[in-house]
Formats: sequence, structure tokens, C-alpha cells
Amino acid sequence: MEQHVRMCVMNEVHEKIRNSLGGKHMIRILMHGCNGKMGQVISGLVAADQETELVAGVDMFDDGHNPYPVFQNIKDCNVEADCVIDFSTAAAVDGLLDYCVEKKLPCVLCTTGLSEELLSKVEEAAKRIAVLKSANMSLGINLLLKLLKDAAAVLAPAGYDMEIVEKHHNQKLDAPSGTALALADAINEQLNHEYGYVYDRSVRREKRPEKEIGISAVRGGTIVGEHDVIFAGVDEVITFSHTAYSRAVFGKGAVQGAKFLAGKPAGKYDMSHVIGASQRGQV
Repeated sequence: MEQHVRMCVMNEVHEKIRNSLGGKHMIRILMHGCNGKMGQVISGLVAADQETELVAGVDMFDDGHNPYPVFQNIKDCNVEADCVIDFSTAAAVDGLLDYCVEKKLPCVLCTTGLSEELLSKVEEAAKRIAVLKSANMSLGINLLLKLLKDAAAVLAPAGYDMEIVEKHHNQKLDAPSGTALALADAINEQLNHEYGYVYDRSVRREKRPEKEIGISAVRGGTIVGEHDVIFAGVDEVITFSHTAYSRAVFGKGAVQGAKFLAGKPAGKYDMSHVIGASQRGQV
């Protein structure tokens, strides 16, 4: 009964918003992992966004504080949506993909740490539905990936050394970060994969080889995420920097991704597609 009342209230609110937008259809989002930290961040972002509405959530734990219905198992969700945003756990992704394929529902997949078996299942799902997956959901980071390719094309042939320094909080388990590796990969892709990655120079006593990209990791305090990409030449240093001050930057990218993905044909997408659509004024 309580869930039914919440759904009725939300429908009334959404109807009023649609009327204020001249009847324009809002993107209906299903939040998978709605009571996690990122799920709650995205709930707030969607509530403040006039182009989207959060119609339901999925989470094993729920205390009823959300203004939308929450289902403990995605199989039980009977609310129509245009796109799923997933910030859950790797263990929940298998059932999520089954549900999305069955419902023909596009999915913004943000959960990390997926096994090779799950990654293969993502590839299979993308043959039947639209799936958006990126190493980092930040719009800024994904724009930086594009800018780094342009910089590398000019500066690497001119002899500039390239180094990446990433900093994160002291609870982060992996090093270097997936984002740091994505930044290095973007540079290396532009340079025909001719460069090797070096994570530790303490065991070497030699001059820096030309074709390497150094990647260093710092862990401390509550740093959300900082990435510096350094191009060091003779008497000149060019640094590209990105700092995340809160998780909201990743949530904002996920919401933009959902706006982009809704209605798209089956296929594998990433945030570069969202950036490109934004530049064309399509998101």
C-alpha cells in the first residue's frame, strides 16, 4: 500500500513537471543500486533535472525514505522506464543484464570490478540492447581523454616526456586508478601503442627511456580523485589537470549518459559518444 501511494504521488508530480515543459516527454530512469552512495547522489541530481525523472529504484536494503518505489529484486520491478543507471555491485550485474535484455531497456553500466565472464555477458547484451560503459563517468575526464590525444600527437614527436600522477583517498584498493590507465591508453592509442607503462623506477638506475609513460599513485586522506598528465619538454612543461571534489561529477555524467542512451539502438557505447553528442547539441 505504501509503495502504491508513493507511486501515485510521484505520478502527480511528474505530470505537473511535464505540463510545465509543454508536455515534453521526460527520460524515465530506473536506479539500480539506489540506496548506495552514488545511487543517492544520482537521485538528487535527477530530482533537480527537468529533463529526467527517477521512476523506481532497486536495492536490497530500503527504509522507505525515497520518494519513488524501491524493489529488492529487479525481477519484481514492474515500472516502465526509458533507461537504467547502474551503480551497484558486480554480483548484481548478471541479473541486471538479464532484466534489461528481457525488457529491451538501455543500460548505463557504472559498476566496476566485473569478471571476464561478466564482461563477456556485457558484450553479448550489447548485441540486443544499448549499453553504455566507461572507465570513468565524469564529463571532464572524458573530455580530457579527447584533448590528450590532440596534445600527444603534437608533443610526443617533439620529444616531450609524459607522466601521469593520480591521487585518491586512503580507502581505495587498486593502484594505479582505472582512470589513470584510461588516460595513458588514450595517449598510447594516438601514438600507435609504441609506449610502455612504468609504475616504479626505484629498481632502475638508468636514464629515462624515450618511449615510456610513467604512472604514479598517491593514497591519502579523503581525496576524491585528482589526475595530472604532464608533458615535460626542454624548458617547458604543459600539465592537464582534473580534480573531482565530490562524487557528483560521476553522477552528472551518468545522468547525461542516460539522456543520450534512451532510445538508442543496440550497441556498445561509452562517454566519448556522449561528449560527441553534446558538441552537436544532441544531449
